[in-house]
Order: sequence, then C-alpha cells, then structure tokens
Amino acid sequence: MLRLLKRSLATGIVTEPPPSTEDRELERLGIEVRRHLEARYGGSLAIREVDAGSCNGCELEIHALNNPYHDLERFGIHFVASPRHADALLVTGPVSRHMEAALRRTLAATPEPRIVIAAGECACTGGIFGTSYASCGAVENVVPVDVRIPGCPPTPRMLLQGILAAVRRKAR
Repeated sequence: MLRLLKRSLATGIVTEPPPSTEDRELERLGIEVRRHLEARYGGSLAIREVDAGSCNGCELEIHALNNPYHDLERFGIHFVASPRHADALLVTGPVSRHMEAALRRTLAATPEPRIVIAAGECACTGGIFGTSYASCGAVENVVPVDVRIPGCPPTPRMLLQGILAAVRRKAR
C-alpha cells in the first residue's frame, strides 16, 4: 500500500507509520476475497462496469478501487473492457430508458455463471429518479440482480464487501 513515510528530524531515520484500522480491514477483506476467488474462479475475477445512467459518483469510487492505496488487482480482481471476458457485471445508476436495451445485451454477452451487482442507491432502488418516462428505475427492474451495494456513493470498502458477498453467494 502507498503510505507516507515519516522522517525523524533528530535522527534522520525514515519510519513507516503503523497501519490504521481501515488499512487492516481492507487487507482482511481482500485476503478473504482472494481465498474465495482461488476456490471458485481460478484466482481472478473479471468485472465489466456498466454505467446505466449514473451521475458518476459511483464511478469515482469504483476508480478508487484501482488506485495504489486500494490496489484491487492484488486481490485478483480486475476490470475488463468486454462483457465476453467478464465473470461479473457491476452496474451503476438508475437504468435510463436509452440504456435498457444495452444493459440487456451486455448481460446476454456475459458468460454463465455470471454475477450481477447493483452498486449505489440509484442502482438499488432508482434513487431520486425512480421510475419515469426517462428511467426504468432500479437495475433489478431490467435484469436479475445477485447483490445490492447501497450508498450514495458506496465507499471503496463497501464495494469490496459487496464483491465478496457476491462471490460468496455464487459459491453456494
């Protein structure tokens, strides 16, 4: 993990601060995810992220999963550009009417057994947009969802917990 190092002014010795509770929790979650992935998915999980009409708040947190601090790939999880290479779909935002057909086609292109994760309040419930002439609302109104990760937006730790819950659920 990326950490700031402290340099003692008196001695000039560089020391690393002790890991925080959040660091330890992230590491624990990641190790558990990796253990489940090794048993079920050959050690890696490929995720295709689909923005079905979000405000991009959830995408910012998803991108944070790939930064040096969270470094999701060290746990065996990576994002792919094609649903044909994906084990899971991570869908954000309420499904706009214009994205409804695209989301269905993306799901159809993702090989079985696949996981569908709704990330963010809008994906889980439709959020403030609900169902209207322009919005289908929650992702589950369009495609079946395995796991819902609430939050506006969900934190990277919440996203990792949701991915772990999805992998556990599919393992049963």
